[in-house]
Amino acid sequence: MWTALSQVEGQLLLWIQEFIRQPWLDPVISLYTRLGDHGLIWIVACAGMLLWPKTRRAGLAGALALVLSLLCTNIILKHLFTRTRPWLVLEGLLPLVTERDPNSFPSGHTSAALSCAAAWWHYLPRPWRWTAGVCAVLMGLSRLYVGVHFPTDVFCGLLVGLFCGWGGWQLEKLEVKSEK
Repeated sequence: MWTALSQVEGQLLLWIQEFIRQPWLDPVISLYTRLGDHGLIWIVACAGMLLWPKTRRAGLAGALALVLSLLCTNIILKHLFTRTRPWLVLEGLLPLVTERDPNSFPSGHTSAALSCAAAWWHYLPRPWRWTAGVCAVLMGLSRLYVGVHFPTDVFCGLLVGLFCGWGGWQLEKLEVKSEK
């Protein structure tokens, strides 16, 4: 199923490796992508928001979105589709980080990032919501840069993340209604 698509997408990853990667940028992007491991940066952000009354609803919506994202990507979809990581099937691709999970589709890092950004969108002031959105998109792009995902993995992770962000927002609204 993935073979022909992987070959086309693989050429883009090799192009990124050849023409976009820079020795000075590699450690910066590798660090940023690692901050997304296990949703760490997003969990910390949600936990921080839960501490302040003005951002508590955003923190709760983001946390709920993260749980939905985890269920959708890592528990269901990755095991359903079992797409192999790009460096395992693409000759010449050298990943900048290691991933223990052999399944690539969809990108859990991208899904987690977009789920939080989408959930926060409804609660945060304009500059912060845009900052969250940009950080989320950069997380997805970092996964391509370091060579651990195909473009469709990232794109579908984005879609799953948007859906989970909407779900987290809806669940938070239900929680607020049930408290009243």
